[in-house]
Amino acid sequence: MKVNEVGENEFNDLLIHNDMVLADFNATWCGPCRMLKPVMEKFSENTSVLVCSIDVDKNESLAQKYQIYSIPCVILFQNGIEIKRNIGYMSLDELEEFVGE
Repeated sequence: MKVNEVGENEFNDLLIHNDMVLADFNATWCGPCRMLKPVMEKFSENTSVLVCSIDVDKNESLAQKYQIYSIPCVILFQNGIEIKRNIGYMSLDELEEFVGE
């Protein structure tokens, strides 16, 4: 499964139609965000969780809605509800533990 960059409308649809969504809030200028990107892509290859990427500069309303003050910020949603978040870089092992896989 590929990590898709999504906007607000797409993201809202993903939350409605998927049991588990892992959202990576990031920005192109953010060093730790760029380091996390390949980890998210590797994770997405072996999981049933839908993984998406949200650029906070392009989607300011989503960043405000979810109170994203530091990036990268990874949020795990279950049935459209935030169940946990992590701020900062994570290794693949840490990400798998965070999601519970």
